[in-house]
Amino acid sequence: QLAREWNMAVIAIEPFPNQMLSADIAERMACVPLLSDDAVLRDMHEAADALGVDRVGLMGFCMGGMYCFKSARSDRFKKIISFYGMITVPDGWKSTTQGEPLKYLKNGNTDRVLAIIGGKDHYTPPADVAELIRLNVKTEIYPEAEHAFAHDASRPAHRAQDAANAYEKTYNWLIS
Repeated sequence: QLAREWNMAVIAIEPFPNQMLSADIAERMACVPLLSDDAVLRDMHEAADALGVDRVGLMGFCMGGMYCFKSARSDRFKKIISFYGMITVPDGWKSTTQGEPLKYLKNGNTDRVLAIIGGKDHYTPPADVAELIRLNVKTEIYPEAEHAFAHDASRPAHRAQDAANAYEKTYNWLIS
């Protein structure tokens, strides 16, 4: 849809390549501690290179949004958008290969990052959001929105007006 409506090339990263996982979210989330920040960033770089363009934006939702924050350490991405990405690694996902998003942001290109945040999202608590703002991450907060309010209209948390506004801000961020 984004490729068609925004006339942009789009690639989706599979976070669990070569793994035979079911659609069960608990099974997939149990594998997150096995992911490596370096390997995910490598995959994002390879996907960006496969596009064959100079200017590449990066956008992710939830866990993908967390990896967008972590990718701020790279110069490869001109613009980065995190939709309700975890600002700190959830306890069940912590491992030696999972660095903290805030650490990467502190040492990265925060001027390239747009954070789309739901004000009622338990994955983005106010203290963490305040830290994003302190680090000069452009942050758009939708006060009444919960986690996953924008990307799936069939979900109970979906907020059509907020989603439309967030996508408009995302588009403008990408083309600026």
